[in-house]
Amino acid sequence: MQVLYEDNHIIAVSKTCHEIVQGDKTGDTPLSDIVKAYIKEKYQKPGEVFLGVTHRLDRPTTGVVLFARTSKALKRLNAMFQSHEQIQKTYWAIVEKNERLLGDKANEVMRLENYLWRNEKQNKSFVVKPGTKDAKRAVLTYKVIAKSERYMLLEINLETGRHHQIRCQLAAIGLPIKGDLKYGAKRSNPDGGISLHARKIEFIHPVSKLPISITAPVPDDALWHVLEQQI
Repeated sequence: MQVLYEDNHIIAVSKTCHEIVQGDKTGDTPLSDIVKAYIKEKYQKPGEVFLGVTHRLDRPTTGVVLFARTSKALKRLNAMFQSHEQIQKTYWAIVEKNERLLGDKANEVMRLENYLWRNEKQNKSFVVKPGTKDAKRAVLTYKVIAKSERYMLLEINLETGRHHQIRCQLAAIGLPIKGDLKYGAKRSNPDGGISLHARKIEFIHPVSKLPISITAPVPDDALWHVLEQQI
């Protein structure tokens, strides 16, 4: 486990594509338990360690995950994530190069607005018509920040937080994320993950009120490194 930031109220770690943030039906040890064990050992804390989950990443997604170490921090961070105020998450995604869709629009910000409907049984979201029952409005912006011979690296900012939002919205315009078979990728990645990375989180510290910026290194993969070097 790689710790990216730590103080008395919060801790941020870099999640791999094999980890889950919270426990689920698989019974696999969640990242939250691993972080608790780390805190307990490092600070020799007796009894139960408090750790609040402030947000989640899909299992095959990598990147920065922020936890609260105190109830005060948890309450304030939850309010930030709910209102999308004083907090900004930036994602990177690798997609197949598609000049027909994007041309040479490097660094031009594009905006996607859709309505998404979640199929609970399939654990998958779909773009549907406005007014569809239980559909939720989803908005994101993205831009091309690097290219290789076959792939493009997109930088994405969310205006809303919906189930599988980035994966679903990009797939709907013909840009499925590399390795994401559920949303139309042609083949899986060797590590079983998808090439979606929670690159950075910026927010106002819930207690000190100082601006905080935390960046997660890209996965140790040749394509990621080639694209990153262009930035």
